[in-house]
Amino acid sequence: MKMSARYRITHETHYRYAGSVTLSQQLLHLQPREMPYQICFKKKLSIKPEPSYSMSVQDSFGNPCTRLEFNQPHRILSVVAEMEVEVQKRDVDTKFESSPAWEKVVQDCLYRGHITLPNELLEALPFRFESPFIHLKHHFSDYAQDCFPSGRPLLLAINALMNKIFKEFSFDPEATHIGTPLLEVLEKKRGVCQDFAHLMLACLRSLGLPARYVSGYLLTNPPEGQARLIGADASHAWISAYCPTVGWVDFDPTNNVIPSIEHITVSWGRDFSDVSPLRGVILGGGKHDLTVRVTVMPI
Repeated sequence: MKMSARYRITHETHYRYAGSVTLSQQLLHLQPREMPYQICFKKKLSIKPEPSYSMSVQDSFGNPCTRLEFNQPHRILSVVAEMEVEVQKRDVDTKFESSPAWEKVVQDCLYRGHITLPNELLEALPFRFESPFIHLKHHFSDYAQDCFPSGRPLLLAINALMNKIFKEFSFDPEATHIGTPLLEVLEKKRGVCQDFAHLMLACLRSLGLPARYVSGYLLTNPPEGQARLIGADASHAWISAYCPTVGWVDFDPTNNVIPSIEHITVSWGRDFSDVSPLRGVILGGGKHDLTVRVTVMPI
């Protein structure tokens, strides 16, 4: 089994505005996190026009990000991130049957004034509540309930939910947009990786379990006999669930896999709104055209 892989990643974002933008402030989540199983060897940002202000910072979740400010009029904004990343096989205990019963984890996450919770659990609890794109509703817990029978080990139950979403939902880039409500996604059973990650998070949090949204890149293989195309890849999204005995374990409901060396992690947060690759406010500009191209090349 392959134990590591190295990639060269290019993420291009180009805005073309109908009118002049006189002021722009942007927050970029484009640089991969440094983790025990992931090392970023090279990273470069090319930005046009030249920003008036640029600063590398960490957000409240520890993700590397870049703050930009443009004070001069412009009608085009181009951001190109180039990275070289090595991903190693993760040290995850795949014996999911040895994880604690899911109800016990829910109880462990409840507030009790007379008990001091471990720091790791305290850090996981913010991912148990509602967030801008994820609301806690019985519709989601009802959908997941058959995967969570009484006494079932937590990770086995979460794995079953991932399998269920993969089997019952169809990947359809035309079915949803960023503002499509999750209840509509649940009803139509169609969407993209972002929708499936949000849905799985809504199910887990509605049951009282902590889980977070993960953004990144995925190595996609071209059809047999065809060359890998520049710009043919895209950003990807999956989830990470907290298990007290193991820590955080990732699940990819779009592909029904436990992420390994083909998943490159960029950021994590409560949902997409925390880790959007490029997010900001502008003054002026009017309508705009947006082009995004992602290329993931194995080295």
